[in-house]
Amino acid sequence: MISKIDKRKRRAKKVRAKIKELEAHRLSIHRSSNHIYAQIIAPDDKTIAATSSLDPEVKKILGDKIKGKIEIAKAVGQQIAEKAKKAKISKVAFDRSGFLYHGRVKALAESARENGLDF
Repeated sequence: MISKIDKRKRRAKKVRAKIKELEAHRLSIHRSSNHIYAQIIAPDDKTIAATSSLDPEVKKILGDKIKGKIEIAKAVGQQIAEKAKKAKISKVAFDRSGFLYHGRVKALAESARENGLDF
């Protein structure tokens, strides 16, 4: 029987192969039980910009209020879009790392789109 992690890794492998064919910058995310991480990676596998829910800049966006995980994911999406603009990148391929497109993953993607990234 295939484990849940193996299924996620299989999905991730397929998506990354397609993005490699396109030779596009990719917005890669990772979701743990408590945090969410995002980075923009060039076609030659060099990280151009990165942010996470642990980043002090994201905590400034959120303010002093304790937020839910979806609100934190939206702030991470906003921050990664701003960093992409500084790096003069507007078009990326979304690499969800095999995670299903709902909840925090969806919130991060929509927030990045709203703030100027084009998928």
